[in-house]
Amino acid sequence: QVQLVESGGGLVQAGGSLRLSCAAAGFTFSSYSMAWFRQAPGKEREIVAAERWSNTVTYYADSVKGRFTISRDSAKNTVYLQMNRLKPEDTAVYYCAADSWERTVVRGQPRYWGQGTQVTVSS
Repeated sequence: QVQLVESGGGLVQAGGSLRLSCAAAGFTFSSYSMAWFRQAPGKEREIVAAERWSNTVTYYADSVKGRFTISRDSAKNTVYLQMNRLKPEDTAVYYCAADSWERTVVRGQPRYWGQGTQVTVSS
C-alpha cells in the first residue's frame, strides 16, 4: 500500500525558510516521479515542483522558481521541498504526490497523495 507522509509545515514570517519532508513507502521510490502541490483557501490545487524519477528533470511553477528546491534522498525514500524567501502568498496546504511524470506534471493528476501539511507565512 502506497503511503506518503508529509512533515515540516508550520508558521513562518515572510522572508523565512521551511523544509518540507515526505516519507514514502509501499512502492519503488526510485521508479516514481515525485511532486509537491499546494492548495490555498478558495483556490484550486496547483503543482509547485516535481522531480522525475531519473533525477534528471525538475519542474517548478513560475511563482516559486529561484526560491524553492525539490530534492530526494533515495536511501531514505524521502523527498524534500526547501522553501526560501517565503511570501504570504505561499500560505497553503502542501501535498506530496507520486506517480509517473505524465500523470503528475503533464496531467496534474497523480494517483498517490499524502495527507498534507499546513504552511502559513505571516506578513
